[in-house]
Amino acid sequence: MQTITDHRHGGGRALTLAFLAAVIEGFDLQAAGVAVPKLAPAFSLTPQQIGLFFSSATFGLIFGALAGGRIADAWGRRTGLAIALVAFGVFSIATAYTASFEQLVVMRFLTGIGLGGALPNLVNIAAESTDPANRGKAVSIMYAGIPLGGAIASGVSMLGLHGGDWHTIFLVGGILPLILVPFVQFMLPPLAVVKAEVKSATGALSQVFAPGTLATTAALWLSFFLGLLVVYLLLNWMPQLLVSRGLERSEASTVQILFNIGGVLGSLIGGRMLDRARPVGPVALCFAAAAAALLMLAMLPANLALMLIGGALVGGAILCVQAILYGIAPQCYPFEIRGTGVGTAVAVGRLGSIAGPLLAGALVAAGFTPSDVMVALVPITLAAGLTTVVLLMRRRAAAQPA
Repeated sequence: MQTITDHRHGGGRALTLAFLAAVIEGFDLQAAGVAVPKLAPAFSLTPQQIGLFFSSATFGLIFGALAGGRIADAWGRRTGLAIALVAFGVFSIATAYTASFEQLVVMRFLTGIGLGGALPNLVNIAAESTDPANRGKAVSIMYAGIPLGGAIASGVSMLGLHGGDWHTIFLVGGILPLILVPFVQFMLPPLAVVKAEVKSATGALSQVFAPGTLATTAALWLSFFLGLLVVYLLLNWMPQLLVSRGLERSEASTVQILFNIGGVLGSLIGGRMLDRARPVGPVALCFAAAAAALLMLAMLPANLALMLIGGALVGGAILCVQAILYGIAPQCYPFEIRGTGVGTAVAVGRLGSIAGPLLAGALVAAGFTPSDVMVALVPITLAAGLTTVVLLMRRRAAAQPA
């Protein structure tokens, strides 16, 4: 038997804790980018080594998402989140004390496992902290914490609040999740089950791929892959693309902060669209707006004021649709396999986050201009929108009485 939380008691507390954890996660995800200008000369890193340092965390995120989703189903969301916070807290602190490039890569990979494990638990905690009619809104509030944390990390870098010392950013990024763990352990209300009905990972995965859910899983995976491809291409390449169009590097960094701040607002809008009585039309419009924003950014002249507005609009639109995807994911599976279902979708999305920067590199090497790269993202965004609309229509059809 399942016991569901009374959402009038503890739901707000659960969502607040999930939001704070998401802010810390967003900060840690961008910690490497903030640290690398000082870290690279300290270890005499080549560009290839810097790339490996960045990608090691991404590979960790994939394994962490799979493990975190399974732990969420087997041991509960609270335990899953607490383990993930401890993992990326400890290994982030350990990163600050590394003495070689090899140690850096290993510690960043292990940090990535913790970061990846947190997200499926955060999505499910947010979704299960409120009644079904407001699940999209709740997940979007949680998800808004990630770009907010990224904006804080970028602001720390720009203002030099880390004292120009690469160690500090990893120490702060490690101490914060460890501080949050006791609050999660003792203040997070029980969200759902006394006993999970699915005992093994094999059993959970077989249900994720069962004939009745296979089409939903495939559509969700494709949406996540394409959506995160676009997000991470922009996060990794937007500053370089803006600089190559004539902006100063500090100006490009400011645009990146506005991208994240726009993403916070866009995330909140996405959740509201998903909770509409008839969400298909509004969600389709959100994806169309994201495609239009990319086209607009591609055509804007290299003027700082215009680029600041464009960056905020693109961030808002792109992270709006990403919040929609995170809001849909927990609605695609029954409770007993929801952690595993969301975890596998997040893991597949992380493959998209690897593919995005590689795609941008290939396009630039092939002679594409920065504007061409932005335009190339438009059909990818529209394809993600199409699969998302299909998901919503399938969910609506399944909800109709026979």
